[in-house]
Amino acid sequence: MSSGSEVFNTMFEKLEKFLRTETVVGEPFQVGSITMVPIISVSFGAGGGEGSGKDSKGNDGSGGGGGVGCKITPNAMLVIKNDELSVVPLAGKGSLEKIVEMVPEIMAKIDCSKLGADHEASCDE
Repeated sequence: MSSGSEVFNTMFEKLEKFLRTETVVGEPFQVGSITMVPIISVSFGAGGGEGSGKDSKGNDGSGGGGGVGCKITPNAMLVIKNDELSVVPLAGKGSLEKIVEMVPEIMAKIDCSKLGADHEASCDE
């Protein structure tokens, strides 16, 4: 059986490969002549433990385990257009509309049928 430290080392090695700078500041992508860079927040938690003891018959036993969880949330989009930089927060209402106003070419890339009733007007224009 692996020791607790081996379990934690393995968990954090996997997490370290996942949580890189590119995870928080996403890869830039082009929409026409506009460059967009996603800004993402990442949070994680980890826990584990191990123990040993004897059962009621005097048999030795031991066990351990660990786990890790991660949450990724898009927060904003950096929009670079004509040498101007804008930050568009994605958390508030109307965020999609702000991006569409700044980058009209993005509508060609969006499948309007997946947006829902709140955004139908933006798709019909």
